[in-house]
Formats: sequence, C-alpha cells, structure tokens
Amino acid sequence: MSPETNRKWQNWAGNQQAASHRVATPRSTDEVAAAVRSAADDGLTVRMTGTGHSFTGVAVAEGVRLRPAALTSVRSVDTATGLVTVEAGLPLHELNRVLDEHGLALANMGDIQEQTVAGALQTATHGTGRDVAGLVSQVAALELVLADGSVVTCSREERPDLFAAARAGLGALGIVTAVTWHTVPSFLLRAQEEPMKWDEVLARVDEFDAANEHFEFYWFPHTEGCLTKRNNRTEGPAKPLSKFKYWLDDQFLSNTVFGAINRITNRVPAVTPFVNGISAEALGARTYSDTSYKVFTSPRTVRFKEQEYAIPREELVPALRELRALFTKKDWRISFPIEVRLLPEEDAWLSMAHGRRSAFIAVHVYHRDPHEQYFRGVEELLTALNGRPHWGKLHTRDAAYLEKVYPRFRDFRSLRDELDPDRRFANPYTERVFGD
Repeated sequence: MSPETNRKWQNWAGNQQAASHRVATPRSTDEVAAAVRSAADDGLTVRMTGTGHSFTGVAVAEGVRLRPAALTSVRSVDTATGLVTVEAGLPLHELNRVLDEHGLALANMGDIQEQTVAGALQTATHGTGRDVAGLVSQVAALELVLADGSVVTCSREERPDLFAAARAGLGALGIVTAVTWHTVPSFLLRAQEEPMKWDEVLARVDEFDAANEHFEFYWFPHTEGCLTKRNNRTEGPAKPLSKFKYWLDDQFLSNTVFGAINRITNRVPAVTPFVNGISAEALGARTYSDTSYKVFTSPRTVRFKEQEYAIPREELVPALRELRALFTKKDWRISFPIEVRLLPEEDAWLSMAHGRRSAFIAVHVYHRDPHEQYFRGVEELLTALNGRPHWGKLHTRDAAYLEKVYPRFRDFRSLRDELDPDRRFANPYTERVFGD
C-alpha cells in the first residue's frame, strides 16, 4: 500500500470537500490495520470513504483517507444458509449481481445501489417495508479494525454490544473491512406505480401500508399530485419493462428531462409551481415485474441535496398536513418531489427506526439550489415530533438533541470512549453528533 498524490475529495452532491493529509488504498484488512497504526504514530485521524453518496460530512477525512477500491472481494457465498461475506468496498450493484448469480438476494434495500456496502451500512441506509427492515437488520456479522489496530469480528453471539452499535456506527467505532449478510432466495417483485391525488393517498396510507410488502409515495410540492409505488412478491413469470420503456421512463424522463427542468427552475424559481403541475399531470401508471433489486433501485443522475427524518409511524399523516401547510406560509419554490417511506422497528442502536415503527420523510433540492431555509423549516417541524435525522443526509442536530431521541445513545458513546479514547476515527461531523 503506497500513499497517493491526489489528496482532494468531494462527495457526489458537491457540498462536502476535504483535502486529506494523505490518501492510501489498502488491499487487505491487514493493510487497513497497518494504516490505522501508522496514523496513530503520526497523531492523525483516519477514515475510510466510500462513493460519497452522503450529504453530511460523515465521510470527510482530514488526516488519513483510506479508499476502499481494492477491498472488493467476495469472500464466501453459502447458498444453504444464505450467509454471504464480502469486503467493505464492494458496491451494492456488484453485490446484487453476485447474489443473483447464486440465486440469492437482499430482502430489502434502498433505491440507489452505487454505494459501497460498508458506506451504505454505516449510515443506516434503508428502503421501505412492512415486514422487512433496512440494511442494518440484514447483517449477520462485521469485521472491523479498531483504533489500536486490532482486527475483531462481531455478531449477535460474539461481542453483541459492538455488533448492535457498529452496524450503524458512522465509522466512529472502527473501520469496517467486511460484512456478512443474511440473504434470502432470489425473488421477483411486482411493481404497481399509480398517480393519485393528495387527499386520497393520505386517507388510504394505512390501508396501503397494511396491504403491501413495500409501499412508498412521492408528493409534488405546489400540486395535488402524488405517485404511489406498491411492490409485492410474485411467482412470475417476470414481465420487465421493455428496453425502450425503461429508457423512456427511468433514463430520459426521470433523469434527462428532470435535469433540464431543474436547470430551468434554478434560473427562474417562480415557474416551479407551474412546472410541477405539468409533471404531476403527466404521471402515468405502470405495472411490471422483475428481479427484486431491479425493482428496488433506480438510476439517479440528477444531482441533489437531501434531508430525511424518521418520525413515529402514527405521526405521519398529521406531519404531512403540517408540512404542506408550510408551503402556504413560506416562500418556497421546490422542484423535487417529497418522498415518504415506512419501516418496521430495528434494533441497531443508531438505526433511525430503533425501537419504533417509523415513517421517513425526505426532502430534496437540486444541488445548485439553496437548501437552508427549506430544510430548516422541515427540520423544525419533524424534530418537534422526536424525529431522528438520517446520518448521511443534511441536518443540524447535535449530541444534546440526539441523546433525547435515541435510547441507546449514551451506550454508544460509552462504547466509543472505551474503543477509541483518542478519537482516531473522529472528524468534524462525529464531533458534532457525539458531543466531543
């Protein structure tokens, strides 16, 4: 492992930058451990970054930045048990391909598959689900390098507290070098996408939640229009979108045209309600079935900034009504739809759904648009409901607030004090959220 000369880094959205003291690409867990010991000898912090899909500064590495590009091996695949061990830098899209080749799949996932497995896991990336939760609930074991350079594994049976904490550990407890996943036999999903009016969606959200394995919807601000998505397992045969239909809907309209729309609204914000109205009216219904990960995920080429909060499930409809009311009070012009997802409770200490069924409300803006006033207004609304911010998405919360909404927050900090007293894995973001 040799140091690299390009020390500059920025995330996918372009709103986070860093110039590390040095950068290296370890090729093994042993080389990660050596890099941690070397950083300690030099009095430097050390972080491993993924693909930069977080909007917060969670991946910022001021001291030593480790790139996971050479840690992409598939260590083992056990089709009998469904246990699959891969290294930290393997992208989710590669994991999905490997699993599919072996007749396996993740039971649930988010809608982007560009992240590394460790990066997605450490920020508690999730999808939407009635019965099956996010990525942290599909992990069987972790391999980590701790601050003293030692390599440990943890699971529900081995070092269970570390396992509960480190599954969504923000890289603050150790550097994840390998993940063992609980996978399931591969399956098909039938996707039913249907435009609906705001009032109907809110009146039926409990019905849709109960009746579907995976339900989510998008509301187009300044309009009555929503797009609902219901995904359920099907026996098949698969009836995927044609190549032309996929290109038209998911590539051309959802990315190329949507990107052009956002460039227009960025220059002329006043036209946003009119443009959103056209977009909402143009929504069409479609039904198809395909391999699960091809239904869960979609291409995303239009760059944006995002904030997402998890609130108690029972607060969802009142919160959405209050959120919409804010649009009549504020001078917001928002071109991106607002995304709503649902999740059962999880047991990872820093999962946003820890200990409670949760609803997730995500707001976005085009990456060139200002976000501060909009995100602040939404944040004030959702924190009044004991909302928990997504660790990888923009928020202003600190340790004093987070301690109130996470029952195991103090336990996490105590474990961190024990494992990393010198804050080898710290950065400005972890200093804020953990109160250093």
